[in-house]
Amino acid sequence: MKNLLNTLKRNKTPLIVLGVIIVVLLIIKLVLVDFVYIGHQYEKNRIITPWGEKIKSANLSVDYTIEQALSDIDSLGLNTLNVPVQIDIPSLTASTMSINAESEKKAVRLIKRLKYKGINVILEPYPYIQNGEKYETDLKPDHINQWFWNWKQVVLAELIRDVAKPNKVYAVCIGSNFDQFEDQCGYWTDVADFVRAEYQGKVTYRTNWWYTAEWNTGQDLAYDTYIAKLNNPVLGKVDFISVAAYFELTDQETNTVENLVSSIYKTQIFDRNQNIYDELKQLSVKWNKPVFFGELGFPKRSGAAVHPWNPLPSDIINNQEQADCFLAYQQVFEKETWHLGFSVFAVGKDDENKNYYPSEQSKKVIKRWYAEYQHTSKE
Repeated sequence: MKNLLNTLKRNKTPLIVLGVIIVVLLIIKLVLVDFVYIGHQYEKNRIITPWGEKIKSANLSVDYTIEQALSDIDSLGLNTLNVPVQIDIPSLTASTMSINAESEKKAVRLIKRLKYKGINVILEPYPYIQNGEKYETDLKPDHINQWFWNWKQVVLAELIRDVAKPNKVYAVCIGSNFDQFEDQCGYWTDVADFVRAEYQGKVTYRTNWWYTAEWNTGQDLAYDTYIAKLNNPVLGKVDFISVAAYFELTDQETNTVENLVSSIYKTQIFDRNQNIYDELKQLSVKWNKPVFFGELGFPKRSGAAVHPWNPLPSDIINNQEQADCFLAYQQVFEKETWHLGFSVFAVGKDDENKNYYPSEQSKKVIKRWYAEYQHTSKE
């Protein structure tokens, strides 16, 4: 020990110099890589159009692989990715929940790689109910007060602390498609305020699609769903309003693009004559917030425009019908100043069960969306 101390004393100056060099190298790395290079990557991926800055995103399947996710970003020309963290919920009536540790670790690994590509992240706590067998749209907790406390303290607080803050994600989605208790406005505005206080990035909430009908007098719940959404004060608490856009358009198995465009302004199914365009615009006008398609997806099947929310509307594979649905939405919404962009549902894994994964025809449409204003598409 004495000899070691003597050696350290004799070499004190070289050790100090070495320490200074290490500190200088770390500073250079921090400045050149973390600020200059990464900052350049994010700047390069911005999509600034004559109608405002846009988000071009995709939702990951919860069973995504990192390599497939990175490949899909390039093939679709994305500047943002919706990254889920699996939230395990035991049943449709449960008020307890837990963050899936492996899902959180995978999300962090992916987000770190996205950072060096300059890809923004929308972080989503993804409800995984009864081992993935049930849908969040049917979730109806027995103890609503307990559910919201757990959602804030067990889920959102930890994700903000361990994922959003250290990785500086672009936005946090505070809830997705909770149809059965979206009307709990006081609870949801409290959640929004809680997240806003804890996190300095952007905040969004995703509401599910709806339908209205011209022949509906407004007495039944089908019509009241839209009125309730329009007047929900949580939409005034967010930076942008996310919508899962599975709107039912036509009653035909296959459609021309022109027919699909027409149906966005006046739906044909059941002669509803719903003006989807106008209803979305009114959400934006009401709250002075841009509207973002937090999920925009169509199954690769005939009947995709009839029931887009159904992964199997028919047994007939139809890649072109899926692509035409995307193209119709592009033609209607691409140049709207109140429309912030879209997130394609769903990528990150492609197998025979992934009916929403974009076909090659769809990939071409999505790649061209905003392409004129993307630096990456010109390189």
